[in-house]
Formats: sequence, structure tokens, C-alpha cells
Amino acid sequence: MLNLTIRQLKIFDAVARHLSHSRAAKELYLSQPAVSMQIKQLEHSVGLSLFDQVGKQMHLTEAGQEMLQYTRSIAQQLEAMDAMLSEMKGLEYGRLNISAVSTASYFIAQLLAKFIQLHPNIKVSLNVANRDAVIKLLADNGADLAIMGQPPEGTVMLSQPFLQNPLVVIAAPNHHLTKVRNIKPKQLAQEIFLLREQGSGTRGVVERYFASHDLKLPTYMEMDTNEAIKQSVQAGMGLGIISMHCIELELEINRLQVLNVDHFPIIRYWHIVHSKNKRLSTAANAFNQFLLNDVVKSEAKIQASPTTSKRNRTK
Repeated sequence: MLNLTIRQLKIFDAVARHLSHSRAAKELYLSQPAVSMQIKQLEHSVGLSLFDQVGKQMHLTEAGQEMLQYTRSIAQQLEAMDAMLSEMKGLEYGRLNISAVSTASYFIAQLLAKFIQLHPNIKVSLNVANRDAVIKLLADNGADLAIMGQPPEGTVMLSQPFLQNPLVVIAAPNHHLTKVRNIKPKQLAQEIFLLREQGSGTRGVVERYFASHDLKLPTYMEMDTNEAIKQSVQAGMGLGIISMHCIELELEINRLQVLNVDHFPIIRYWHIVHSKNKRLSTAANAFNQFLLNDVVKSEAKIQASPTTSKRNRTK
């Protein structure tokens, strides 16, 4: 029987994901020597090398790859046991690990605050990252649930929409198009755009929008964050297409304006996503239902209100 500890397996999983002792140590709030020592002890117990070092690059050995599969299976079994025990205790205690794409950070904190008010004893952990990193966290069992605009394709993940995500065209207040009504796609195509990187959900929407009007993608500069896009648009470098959730503050203080463009806003949806093979804990199920019931109902009331209807008509 192998003499292994859960702590060693957790450290091994982190090193295997990052292929770096230092990054794993940072994630786990440990020192790098402590991580290295635990890996050495684990390799001694197993009797095989789990990692190869080629120059500065670390790789999993064949034994390490096999070990990683079993480690993740053990982690899933432990989480299932924890979920079962949490169910026996109800929602008085529990843990909830949420991952969200960066754009969702503009509203996810408010939703979590409301949820914690309902269930104050649940410990919540929030990780904000880009879409690829969020999907990897789900696949690696590093998150119970994830919030993203464009759910991953395939059958290994389950996703449900819960909140509208309107995409709008933004400009600096002194831009010449701010006074134009019913701006046509051909007019937009003549402008310079600040766009997210290739592969992002918003970038795909922009590309499809211009293609649907038989137009080439306008001249553009790539930005890797929404903050960079907002700052660049404010500086007069060009136009942006961004989620309305990202710009509420800038609209209030008149740093940005939403342009009146034909076929905008483009309505997308925020989705709650989890692995199909993961058994959700009581806390995760409660948050899932909170989004699908309370948030969806609140959104429906907002959309149906006279004030909202009037605001939408004036854009």
C-alpha cells in the first residue's frame, strides 16, 4: 500500500497543472522549497519520477501522467463525500468555488453578496480569469461552477443562460458619431476599432456582425482586457464593442457614450456552466438555483418595467 497523503496529492495536482513549483507554491500559499520537498517525498513513496526537467521546462513523465488521472479521480471522490456530508448538514455549512471570466467581474460580486446574505455560513471562493483558464479550471475540477458568456462546445459541460449580456458600440463623448442616429454598418466599417484578442467571445460576435453585412472587419487594434478598451476609447483612439455591464460607471460620469447603431445592442447571455461528470455540492446547487430562479426573475421584471422600455427605445 502506498503511503501517500491528501496534502501531497493536492500539491502534485497543482504542480502538474502549472508545470512549475513556484506557480504551484503561489497558488497554495506555500514556499517553493516546501512544494519541492513534498514532490520529492511523493516520488520516493511511489518509487518513480513524476516529472522530467528539460532545461527550464518541466514535463510530466508517463508515471506522472498516470498519477495525475488517479489524483483527480481521488479529488472528485473526496468532493463527492464532502457534498454528501454537506447535504446531511443542510446549507448551514459548505464551500462554493466559483470561476468567472473577467467581463463577469463587473456584476458577479453583487450576485455573490446577495447569495451570501441568504446563506451566510457558506464559504465562497471566486477566481477571475480569461475564458481558456476558466474552462481549464472546470475540466481540472478546480471550480464547482463557472460564469461565462460563451460556453464551451461539446458534451462534457452543461450550461444554462441566466442573464442578458447586451453588447453595445461605445465612443468617446466628443466622437463625431455620437450625434448620429441609426448609424449603418457601412458607416461603422469606416472607423477604427479597439477589439478583444482573437478567440474571445466578444471578438467572435464582432466578426460575425460585419460578415453578416458582407463587410470586412474594420481597421482595428487588439486589446487583451476590457479596461484597456475602455481607456483607449476614452482617449479617442477608436470605437469599441463591449458588454453594457462593463461601462455603467463610465456612462454615469459621461466618460463614454453608447452609439445609436442599427442592429445594436446585440443580445447575448451569461451562462452558468459546470462539468457534466461533477456532482454538485449542496452549496453549488443552491447557487445554481439562485441564478436560475432569483436572478432570472429579477431580470424579467427589469426588462418589463416602463423605465427600462423607455431607456431601450432612446438608444
